[in-house]
Amino acid sequence: MEHSNTEKKLGFMTRSVHAGNEIDKETGAIRRPITMANSYALPYDPSDLNWSSASGNLYTRNGGANQQYLQEKLRSLEEGEDCVVLASGVAALSGVFLSLLKSGDHVVVSDSTYIAAYRLLHELLPGKYNIQTTLVDSRDLEAVKAALHTNTKLIHIETPSNPTLKISDIRGIATIAHDAGALLSVDNTFASPYNQRPLTLGADLCVESLTKYINGHGDAMGGAIVGPKTLIDKIRADAMVNVGGVISPFNAWLIMRGAVSLPIRMRQHNQSALAIAKFLENHEAVRFVAYPGLESHEGHAVAAGQMEHGFGGVMAFGLRADHDAHNRFVSHLKVVTSAVSLGHDESLIVFLGENDERQYLYPEDFHGGFFRLSIGLEDTEDIAEDIRQALEKAKL
Repeated sequence: MEHSNTEKKLGFMTRSVHAGNEIDKETGAIRRPITMANSYALPYDPSDLNWSSASGNLYTRNGGANQQYLQEKLRSLEEGEDCVVLASGVAALSGVFLSLLKSGDHVVVSDSTYIAAYRLLHELLPGKYNIQTTLVDSRDLEAVKAALHTNTKLIHIETPSNPTLKISDIRGIATIAHDAGALLSVDNTFASPYNQRPLTLGADLCVESLTKYINGHGDAMGGAIVGPKTLIDKIRADAMVNVGGVISPFNAWLIMRGAVSLPIRMRQHNQSALAIAKFLENHEAVRFVAYPGLESHEGHAVAAGQMEHGFGGVMAFGLRADHDAHNRFVSHLKVVTSAVSLGHDESLIVFLGENDERQYLYPEDFHGGFFRLSIGLEDTEDIAEDIRQALEKAKL
């Protein structure tokens, strides 16, 4: 499907199916094939080629066919101008930071983020490259403003955030960033483009861990950055061609396949997660539930204003129990699997104990240990019953 005004008239589900896909000219296949090639044929006289060019097919580190198809699909779904796909979500995050920042720059970042983003911004960039970071509760717009320096070049937020499900106002923070001459990047992994499109809300860059909802099957890793071509060209050159963060053709093909069903899967994730969050909120053994779809969540109104179709499939909750009882509860689960990651077809739970190094940044409810629960595609009633029986067997 061509990038044109016609595309803008097509719905999200239609673009999920058709964007980036065309009939294969060689075989007539109606789905793009996997092109497992490192190199592509050179022209008659290759002497004037730019060997670091990412335009056209030259060498897969510079971009391959399957990557390009996937980039077109994601660019369409995020409603951006351009997209680069990399080997993982962390490769995408580091691509943004290392490509757009230099020594002496300053970054404002949400105090609740994925652990790799925390390490990149809080440890690696300051320690190795003299890029300074200020952690801020990005729910508070005045705190974001107060954190700005004269050399602030980037504000980076997650909303909903990992693992505390904090909600930040994308429109409000975009205004703050642009008034200060800075860029705003948003990690949209917990929401997915079905629920939230940061670029339409004023963000400059949208980052996705494709490993999660967009792939949706727990069998491939990838990351994407979507935004204006001028910024994406720089990230593509630095993070992909020069640093080598390229995605494999097979993973790009798998994620392309998974993305087709994204809107249908997200509907179920949204619906089941809201039901499970309400179930947990009303259970006497549960100490707290953090899910932006609940009216009791402090960020519910902001989330409802920027998340179009639902609130995602991830929540956090804690039990009225000691450390061992949390683990005992997990040991009795049969449908929900104890494993990291999120956005898979199966429900996943991970216990985050009291010794998390970032606990000082978490709301007080989280300080007694808590779970991050990613709701899968199982029957909602089966997930609820599994949690109920595990709580009963753990004597909670």
